[in-house]
Amino acid sequence: MVHAFVMVKTAAGKSEAVVDQVRDVTNVSEAHIVAGEFDVIAEVDAEEVYDVLQASSSSIQALEGVADTKTYISLE
Repeated sequence: MVHAFVMVKTAAGKSEAVVDQVRDVTNVSEAHIVAGEFDVIAEVDAEEVYDVLQASSSSIQALEGVADTKTYISLE
């Protein structure tokens, strides 16, 4: 099992709409609006690293209102 965190920057005023869409992405277990450098943090649990990258680069980045993402794979 692969556990990862996807940090999402959104366009101004789009955090609430984006977090709702991110929660519906396959393999996303949780997503929260946060304060700081990023606007949304999503937790992804998947069988393979490829599935994490699919969720991040293909699904989340394609959502309207998403400006940028960074993916961090947990090492524990």
